[in-house]
Amino acid sequence: MLLGRHSFLHQRAGRRRNGALERSAYILLSRLEVQGPMSIGELSDAFGLDASTLNRQTAAVLRAGLAERVPDPEGGMARKFRMTEAGVEALREEREGVVASLDRVMADWPEEDIAAFAAYLRRFNAGIERLSGRPWPRP
Repeated sequence: MLLGRHSFLHQRAGRRRNGALERSAYILLSRLEVQGPMSIGELSDAFGLDASTLNRQTAAVLRAGLAERVPDPEGGMARKFRMTEAGVEALREEREGVVASLDRVMADWPEEDIAAFAAYLRRFNAGIERLSGRPWPRP
């Protein structure tokens, strides 16, 4: 709960303070970064969200110039969403801000505690992925 609170305390209107991306855009762009171009149907399956929700989220990143629609690189009928260079840069900047915030929280932690915490978070996330049936692809 405190981890979520830390995130909440450092957000305003769905964004990290001084951040460029709303949470939904950050998550969407992160998935596109790892998995490559995806259709609405693929995003819906990946996130377990209704297509109408994803239509709103993808429309927002399209308007912001963070993603673009492209023909399916594999020749399928559905158009897919791909990150733009602006999206890649915004995601990089946002991630740097998140890491800097976490660095401040853990500034006085010994390296072995940080390593153990990271291992537990990986294990926790793997458990969530296993139970959800929606694993996050690894590069």
